[in-house]
Amino acid sequence: MDKDFTKIITPIIKKAGEIMLSATNVEIAEIKQGDVNYVTFYDKKVQDFLIENLKKAYPNAYFIAEEKDNDNKALQNDLCFIIDPIDGTTNFIRDYKSSSISIGLFSRGEGIFGAILNPYLGELFTAEKGKGAYLNGEKITVSNKPFSEAIYAFGSSPYYKKELYDKTFNVAKALFLTCTDIRRSGSAALDFCHVASGRIDLFFECRLSPWDFAAGSIIVKEAGGIITDMDGNELDFTKPQSILCSNKIVYPNALQTIKNV
Repeated sequence: MDKDFTKIITPIIKKAGEIMLSATNVEIAEIKQGDVNYVTFYDKKVQDFLIENLKKAYPNAYFIAEEKDNDNKALQNDLCFIIDPIDGTTNFIRDYKSSSISIGLFSRGEGIFGAILNPYLGELFTAEKGKGAYLNGEKITVSNKPFSEAIYAFGSSPYYKKELYDKTFNVAKALFLTCTDIRRSGSAALDFCHVASGRIDLFFECRLSPWDFAAGSIIVKEAGGIITDMDGNELDFTKPQSILCSNKIVYPNALQTIKNV
């Protein structure tokens, strides 16, 4: 098996990006459980393409993906891909051009490779365990900004508005009063990449699914950042949970601020 994951997976994810860019007149095909949890024809088309072609490259791999029935036991195999075919589907439907494709590769529960593509900007973020994080082949690292100078992004957990809006916006307010400013992209996967590349210094969301953060967690770690849940615990890739990631300077202050809310 060829273990040069970047070399093998890059052309596959870029081709999937072309499917996104070809989209016209995008319509909602399905609304899943949650307030605004939309699925389009292109979500399914991109996912089918990724699974088909990754399976050709890695015949023994298992798959966990957003638009399919999943068995979390798949994570205990030698190779298991966790895929989000289009992260930021609402943006995609509205042609907001802030959506991404996310591929995380795990071996017996441990993240070993991540790739996130923003096809609109032609930006491919990759990371392999122990080898650093990269943007289009150039090494990236998290920022060294202090908490008082931090720009943070957050996700509003729109699928769980009634349950999580108080917590989400109370945390957002507490951070805003201490940090410099706020961003809201609508794609958690891209927010992880923006932390990893130093464009922002902190990201949080009160609930995300494993396909939202699988690849991003690997990229953030390899860029020198920290990623946990909002209580400071290690991530569990078998279930939805809260997410907090930042550079190492910002993280302790951010975690304490959240705990005080």
